[in-house]
Amino acid sequence: MGAWANISPFCMSIPVKRPAEVQIMRDACRIAATVLDRLCKMVAPGITTYDLDQEGRRLIESFGARSACYDYRNGHRRFPSFTCLSVNDEVVHGIGTLRTVLREGDVIAVDVCALYEGFIGDNARTVAVGAIAEPVQRLLDATEAALHKGIAEACPGNRVGYISNAIERSIVPHGYGIIRDFVGHGVGRTMHEAPQIPNFGPRKRGEKLRPGMTLAIEPMVTMGSSKVKIDDDGWTARTVDGSPSAHFEHTVLVTPEGPEILTVPEPE
Repeated sequence: MGAWANISPFCMSIPVKRPAEVQIMRDACRIAATVLDRLCKMVAPGITTYDLDQEGRRLIESFGARSACYDYRNGHRRFPSFTCLSVNDEVVHGIGTLRTVLREGDVIAVDVCALYEGFIGDNARTVAVGAIAEPVQRLLDATEAALHKGIAEACPGNRVGYISNAIERSIVPHGYGIIRDFVGHGVGRTMHEAPQIPNFGPRKRGEKLRPGMTLAIEPMVTMGSSKVKIDDDGWTARTVDGSPSAHFEHTVLVTPEGPEILTVPEPE
């Protein structure tokens, strides 16, 4: 679940998890990834985002966890869905509703955050609804590739900016827009911990990474403008020009050997 950007030149201390906390994070992330994987496999023409959201709630609860999205507060507003389901030009924080029926050629970003034993796993994936236009598929492929370029930089001694810059350099040659109003973030006991991880910027920015840090890395990319507007619901962010958007996210652990993706689903 993307954090609202508030990029500061000052470094905030990034929480470092103890080994026992890392183990719980692994469990939370496995749950979140398994639910995400199963929801993505349900995506098909004719299904509503409400159907997907309710199945997300059921699956999360079946693992003894609960949604970290549901009732999440932004000022006086509370998020009303158990997952974030963002269709086509919706970038992030889309709300499940019976009014939104998926159609052939749509794309949907499915974002699952699971809270388990006090820790949160956070991940997202954008998938096609049936057959989609080739240019839109290229957008999805480029955004997912940029995610993995960013993850590769989550190594001890690197600054947060190494991740940001790797994502930007991966996307810029395609001519796509990189969302600036929402960014990646640390994650653990709360949904949005330090640091903020923009998907753009210089390599030398931000605190140095240390083993035990857990990061939600999540490029959000559009085929057109990088600017967004917020719907009247106070949550759903969509592109100002109506262009399609893609969003991919993993929770990553910084280890002495390098980055480890924690949001890996259970085998079927």
